[in-house]
Amino acid sequence: MTANDFRRLALALPAAIESAHMDHPDFRVLGKIFATLGYPEKGWGMVKLTPEQQHYFSKAEPDVFVPVKGAWGRRGATSVNLKAASKKTLVKAIRSAWRNTAPKRLAEQLAEDIG
Repeated sequence: MTANDFRRLALALPAAIESAHMDHPDFRVLGKIFATLGYPEKGWGMVKLTPEQQHYFSKAEPDVFVPVKGAWGRRGATSVNLKAASKKTLVKAIRSAWRNTAPKRLAEQLAEDIG
């Protein structure tokens, strides 16, 4: 996958917009960040998972998912090696991050839309 693939998947979610912070593109739902690009370096993204989701993704695909160092990582922030990620895996991770961040009503709407 590429940064543009990551961007398209993130922006396809309801109420998602692209913004930036700390010189990195980020993706927000109603003002709250659920994913970023270019961190810790080019070719990587970050998704805001729960610690449990992070464990699952990292264990299933250790070449793709790596906990962010420090407190953010302990809270679920997870780096994604885009080159190693499949579309199916990336879709699941980005949607999980979006659902974790979106207000409950909006998250329920996505669940209804995708069945």
